[in-house]
Formats: sequence, C-alpha cells, structure tokens
Amino acid sequence: MSLLLQTPRARISRITRRLTGAESPLFGATVMVTGASSGIGEATAYVAARRGAHVLLVARRADELERVRAAIVADGGRATTYPVDLTDGEAIDALVEQVLENHSAVDYLVNNAGRSIRRSLELSHDRFHDFERMMAVNYFGPVRLTMGLLPAMRAQRFGHVLNVVTWGNQVKAPKFAAYIAAKSALDVFGRIMGREAWFDNVTCTTMRVALVATPMIGPTEAYAGRRAESPEHCAERLVRALEDRPVTVDGLVGSVAEVLNLVAPRLSDYLAAEVSRRIPDSAAARGEAPDNPRQATRRSAS
Repeated sequence: MSLLLQTPRARISRITRRLTGAESPLFGATVMVTGASSGIGEATAYVAARRGAHVLLVARRADELERVRAAIVADGGRATTYPVDLTDGEAIDALVEQVLENHSAVDYLVNNAGRSIRRSLELSHDRFHDFERMMAVNYFGPVRLTMGLLPAMRAQRFGHVLNVVTWGNQVKAPKFAAYIAAKSALDVFGRIMGREAWFDNVTCTTMRVALVATPMIGPTEAYAGRRAESPEHCAERLVRALEDRPVTVDGLVGSVAEVLNLVAPRLSDYLAAEVSRRIPDSAAARGEAPDNPRQATRRSAS
C-alpha cells in the first residue's frame, strides 16, 4: 500500500515512526494469524514476530504450525500454536476459550485462512456443496472467531481485525461466484463490525489482495505464467495495515475495475464476459482428469 493510498493519519503515523525510530505498535502485542501453516499466513507470522509481537499460529496442520513456531523462536521471536479446523464451529469456540484463558485478549486478529474455487455456474448446478464449503471457511469460520474474540477486545478498549479477502470483490470475476460471494460477505461484516465497535477503539481493515504465489493458485490453469505477488511482499503490506489500521487496502487494478463497474456497468459486464469466454474452466472444474492431480478446490494456508 503506497503512502498516497493511505489515510492522512496513517501517513503521519508511518512517517513519525520512521523519523523517530519508534517501535512498531505490534511490539509486545498478541497477534493471531489464521492459515499460518503456509503462504501468506506463514509469511505474515514471521513479519509480525520480527516486529516484536507474540504470534498465535492457527491452522489445521499441527506439524506445519510447529515448523513455523520453531522458525520464529530460532529467530528470537515468540509464537504459540493452536491447531484447529476453522470449518468446525465447536472447535472455534474451544479455541476462543483456550486463547482467552491463556492470553486474556487478542490485540490483533488476522483472518487469513481461506479456500478458493474456480468453476463456472454452468458446471455448478448440481454442486451446491461448493457454495457451502466456500461460506464455511471464508465467512462463517472467521466471523465466528471474530465474534468470540470481540468482547475481550472491546473490554480492553483496543483491538484490530484484518480480513484478507480478494480483489475479486471489486472485479466480480466470472467463474468465482462461490468464492467471491463468501469473501464479499466477510468484507461487509468487517466494515459493519468496525462501525459498531468504533467507540471501543476496535477497528477493522479489509485487505483485498490480488494474485499471490501460494499453493492455492497452483491447480488453476488460468494462472499459469501470470505475474503474482510473493507471499513475503504481501505479508509486509499486511503487517503495515495492522500497524496503520486503514479501513481498506486496495490495489490499482481492483480499484479501476470497481470504478468501471459503477460508471459503465454494461461495458464492464461485456469485458468480463469476453475474458471469461477466452479462459475456459479447467479440466478439474469440468470433472475431467487434470494434468495436475490436485483438485480444482484448494485451501490456502489452513
């Protein structure tokens, strides 16, 4: 996120820290990162730990979480692992109870774990479970976790939630209806939560990321050869958003698409439809044996 795209308050805060050498706001804070076993989540955990945060690592794979924790500790940081499946509501409730007992409150929550699928509606009439899966991990999971941690944030009169969503929320890209709809729901939830918790100094940032080179994009043939942001670069931007607490972090392409959707909606529809026609469903999405044995549905760092 460039300085020009930040709020004046965020720009002043960033410049002041650079000039004075002040510590990051994350120093000594408790930062929970979901999807911390790989990809953006893992990279974010490393950056937050280097800023002096105690990082709570959340994901399904206990062995991978332990690997990340060990790397953080070896680098002089602090981290604790919490293996959990974020599609399991009761497991989320148990996680919240354990975390609050161990740490009293979470200062910063990064809702990063997610799942993506690229499949046209034409191929989805008998696959309603695709939509249910997307909502489970991309919306219900992070909302349940946020709601569990929110009272303690409000009680201590500080907290920040960062929801990692997609530039697809702005683009409205064809073949991603299930995925983008779920991420859009989280986008709106976070904005309303931030407004309701305003007077308790609990805020929310929506970070709409573009293509990032994580395992999640591997099975999608349409992404082959496309330029993608590295997880490390994305993580640096994400942690800056934790420090500065802007309302949104958007990229140029997504912002242009959003404006085009507003000022020329039919032209925008035509352009999106043409791109969709030129880039068909993958073999996996069509139910055929793909060249890549992985499935069309994939989970990111969870």
